[in-house]
Amino acid sequence: MNQVAVIDYGMGNLHSVAKAIEHVGVDLANESGQTTEVVITSEPARIAAADRVIFPGVGAIRDCMAEINRLDVGPIVASAIKTKPVLAICVGMQALMTHSEENDGVDCLGLLSGRVQFFGEDLRDENGERLKVPHMGWNRVTQASEHPLWQGVADNSRFYFVHSYYVTMDETDQIAGRSVYGREIVAAISAGNIFATQFHPEKSQHAGLTLLRNFLTWNGAGG
Repeated sequence: MNQVAVIDYGMGNLHSVAKAIEHVGVDLANESGQTTEVVITSEPARIAAADRVIFPGVGAIRDCMAEINRLDVGPIVASAIKTKPVLAICVGMQALMTHSEENDGVDCLGLLSGRVQFFGEDLRDENGERLKVPHMGWNRVTQASEHPLWQGVADNSRFYFVHSYYVTMDETDQIAGRSVYGREIVAAISAGNIFATQFHPEKSQHAGLTLLRNFLTWNGAGG
C-alpha cells in the first residue's frame, strides 16, 4: 500500500488533488499491482505515517500562513521532507520560501531560500502588449534539470497556472522548471525530497497526471 497524505490546513484545492492522485493510482495498480490510498488530514501522526506527502495551497499567503501557523503545519512539513517525498503545489510552494511581499509582507516557512514577488501592475510581453495579472491559464514549462518527476513529460509541455505572485530562488540550481510570463519565472523546484510546482498538475491534463503518477513512484532526493 502506497499511502499519500494531502495536508489539510483549510487553504488548498484538496479534493481535486486527491481525486487526481486516486486516478493515477488506479492506473499504477493496474500496471504494477501497487495500490494507493489518499488521506486528506491535518493530523501529525497520519502525515508522519504516510509514504509521501502533498502540501497544496490556494489563496492569499497571509491567510495561508495564519492557518499553517495556527495548526503548526510548518514542523510537520519540515519533518516530512527529511524522510519522504513531498510535493508542494502553488501557494504550497510559495509557503516554503523565506518571505512573500504579498499582503504588505509575510514571513513564510523558510524551508527554502527564496522570495515571493508581485508581477506588477504594468506587466508586458516581449512585443510590449500588456499582460493580465493574475497569470491564469496554460503556459509552457521548460525543464531546467533532469528529475524523475519529469519522466514521460515532454520538455516545454503546457501546464495550468493561477497566480499573481512568483518565486525567485537564491539557489538557482534548485530550479527544476521555468516559464515566461512578462519575465522568466520559476515554475518548478527540486531540493532533496521536495518537488514543488507553481502550476497545478491536478488541472494540467496529461502532462500533469504524468507528473503526479511519477510522484507515486519517486523515492525522493532525485530518485
